[in-house]
Amino acid sequence: MSNVKEFIAKRIAKELRDGDVVNLGIGLPTMVANYVPENMKVIFQSENGFVGLGPAPEEGKEDKDLVNAGAQHVTINKGAAFFDSATSFGIIRGGHVDVTVLGALEVDEKGNLANFMIPGKMVPGMGGAMDLVSGAKKVIIAMTHTAKGEAKILKRCRLPLTAVGKVHEIVTEMAVMEVTQDGLILKEIAPGVSVEDVLRATDANLIVSDDLKVIEI
Repeated sequence: MSNVKEFIAKRIAKELRDGDVVNLGIGLPTMVANYVPENMKVIFQSENGFVGLGPAPEEGKEDKDLVNAGAQHVTINKGAAFFDSATSFGIIRGGHVDVTVLGALEVDEKGNLANFMIPGKMVPGMGGAMDLVSGAKKVIIAMTHTAKGEAKILKRCRLPLTAVGKVHEIVTEMAVMEVTQDGLILKEIAPGVSVEDVLRATDANLIVSDDLKVIEI
């Protein structure tokens, strides 16, 4: 697979619905904005104080005054609005964000999320993640399936938790999984990837859906 991050972002873009207010985390999740269908209106919100983000700017056409919460240059759509941080987090904490897409260091079969620190190493900070996973109606994790060959989807997270039981869906370059009360359901697998491949790369127990599909982007 030539571009793992692009593949994940394209698949997550298919989860969005017309009229959704969506917050994208730093890194891979920001790529989702580039793959929203042209006929769909999605309102992207950034916790540093605006709604109405567009796709990434063309190289050389960046506006130095327009950056998202991860200090990446962005574009602004017609009708966008700018406001202070208190208002921005009021939107998040008030339950007005339909979907948030975040990266993760670890996630487990109970929907627990660890994405802000590794003890003994530099701690970049919680950012808005704790508020987003608590306030958003749907939480999607965008990440590679493993890190240096080690599973990131676990029976139980080992790192300090960002949130408990808040993750709804996990999308990797190998699979799409849904967190349910019965456990972690494997719903889709990537082209050329077998169920056995996913099981070997996953520490968590997976329930293979009776309606298992191949990921289409």
